[in-house]
Amino acid sequence: MKYLFLDTSSFYINIAIISDEKIIYNRSVLNSPKLSESIFLLIEEAFHESNINTTDPGKIFIVNGPGSFTGVRVGVTIAKTMAWALKIPIVTLSTLELYATTEVEGKFLIPFIKDRNDYLYAGIYDNLLNNYMEDRFLHIDELSQKLSKSNQYVFVGYDEIDTAYEVIKPELNILKIIGKHLDDEIIDPHHVNPNYLKKIDAEINLEKKLNDSKDK
Repeated sequence: MKYLFLDTSSFYINIAIISDEKIIYNRSVLNSPKLSESIFLLIEEAFHESNINTTDPGKIFIVNGPGSFTGVRVGVTIAKTMAWALKIPIVTLSTLELYATTEVEGKFLIPFIKDRNDYLYAGIYDNLLNNYMEDRFLHIDELSQKLSKSNQYVFVGYDEIDTAYEVIKPELNILKIIGKHLDDEIIDPHHVNPNYLKKIDAEINLEKKLNDSKDK
């Protein structure tokens, strides 16, 4: 069985083709304000390099947020259109759960996306992707009150935050999250919706990061 994995929700665009539980194509590139123009070429390249047809995937796995407004909207629209036109089943994945696939032994992971005024989108997961706090929008002080006074947590995200806990960048394990959701209930493509961040600040933060990267 072959699958298409598509993530355009945050700092990087991630596209993968999976065949027989192995990744046969995987590309991660910096997201861009011109995502709506570049994404089609990236997807075309993925199928070409994998030597498969667009009708071959048995499922499409789309990361539908939370994340940047434009990124989530573009990715979800493309995945929905492909699923509907080609009659391919579609499964949605959380950006935060995807971050939580980062391998950290012996600790709970807190994947997060920062908004302004110390508010976050965050969840709490273990190494098996069991969820201990549902993904939600909350102030970092409110989150801190939910954590025990130990060093058993690590924050996983691309933003800088003020916390006493370790903060690391995501290292995505695509096979891990697909394996967990392989038997999820199939969704009607028309019912797949983006999970936007509460404010447009995520879009502003992404553009700032992209500009900073170009300046280096």
